[in-house]
Amino acid sequence: MWTALWAVYIIWGSTYLFIAIAVETIPPLAAVSTRFIAAGLIMAAIVKRRGGTMRVSRRAFGSCVLIGCLLPGANAVLFFAEKNVPTGLASLLIASVPLWVVILRLWGRERLNLRTLIGVGVGFAGVAVLLRPSGGATTTGILLCIVSALMWSVGSVAAARLPMPSDAFAATAWEMLAGGIVLLPWGLASTGGLSPSLASSLAWLYLVTFGSIVGYTAYTWLLVHAPLSTVSTYAYVNPIVAILLGVLFRNEHLTLQILVGAAIVVAAVAVVVRQEPPAATAPEEGVR
Repeated sequence: MWTALWAVYIIWGSTYLFIAIAVETIPPLAAVSTRFIAAGLIMAAIVKRRGGTMRVSRRAFGSCVLIGCLLPGANAVLFFAEKNVPTGLASLLIASVPLWVVILRLWGRERLNLRTLIGVGVGFAGVAVLLRPSGGATTTGILLCIVSALMWSVGSVAAARLPMPSDAFAATAWEMLAGGIVLLPWGLASTGGLSPSLASSLAWLYLVTFGSIVGYTAYTWLLVHAPLSTVSTYAYVNPIVAILLGVLFRNEHLTLQILVGAAIVVAAVAVVVRQEPPAATAPEEGVR
């Protein structure tokens, strides 16, 4: 169990670093569209290997297309954002997803306990601290991170309410393929004189294999074999891993503002996830 848990901690926490490396020489839309098509095809092969089927109902397929536009679409926005935002700061803003999910659930007139609501309020205070550009971030990059978090939240909430395939692997494969195919025309149009470096190519390969396949497989296994409260800890461990990797490998500097915002956001997300684990932990996170 701990091997799988640390795999999710490190792999999903490291995706921010590898996204930043990939977009150094690969246009964001080209990188993200081809990544999800490749990962979707591999995931479909895994479904077949496990004796499953990619056949789904028309309604479930439509849901997968919608979720595929939202979740991989959110990842595409993050690819753009990380050209102008340090990986650590980006991970903290994306860590606000559980907070946005609670807001969407409240909008849907769900009743939540007081501790969750207090955690959300404190968490958004931390997000507000992070919104002022610092540490090499631009206003546009920060706003793109917020848009990405919102798209991810809407996709996660929608996935819980729409008719989805019963096989989580098949659902994720269709979501990846749908998102990648929708983004592909713009990705091809942006390639121009594409000449990716070795580092960007290896980062792209890591995102396809480890980020989308290994991380998701470990996560799905954990949902069956580990307590949900334990699995949910990834939501606030991932930003810590991303910050450490950014400092170690990209010489990113942590300002006092980022440290204060990080402490507030991570603590608040920990409270919210512990109180409302189903809202913060959804299989669709596998598309990251």
